[in-house]
Amino acid sequence: MFNAFRELGMAVRTIFLLRYIIDMNLRQQITSTTNKIESYNGFIDWIRFGGEGIITNNNPVEQEKRIKYSELVANAIILHNTVDMTIAINKLLKEGHKILKSDVEAMSPYITRHLKRFGDYHIDISVVPEPIQREVLIS
Repeated sequence: MFNAFRELGMAVRTIFLLRYIIDMNLRQQITSTTNKIESYNGFIDWIRFGGEGIITNNNPVEQEKRIKYSELVANAIILHNTVDMTIAINKLLKEGHKILKSDVEAMSPYITRHLKRFGDYHIDISVVPEPIQREVLIS
């Protein structure tokens, strides 16, 4: 039975590789998705700057906490970056600039150069950002 499943798996893998070779759209989609995932992984690595992201504790509960805390910080930074980008886009639109939908789609919320890893952060949660005016974006 094992040999039959192994042979089936090899046939499925071969079919996929042949599709990958002949289908340009499939290759582009896989590359694009891989780049997004690698970008996020690099972003998480930047957040977990101490110990290069290596979890040294063997306790599964502590390991899960470290992962969840890193993702919580990542989500907070992504939200912060998205709000900042939305404000900038709205400002450009009000100034009369034309912004293409494809330009907005190419933007990434994984920006870190403006963040201080150490320091005081004062957060005012009463400020709600304005939404992007979708009807003004050009396709």
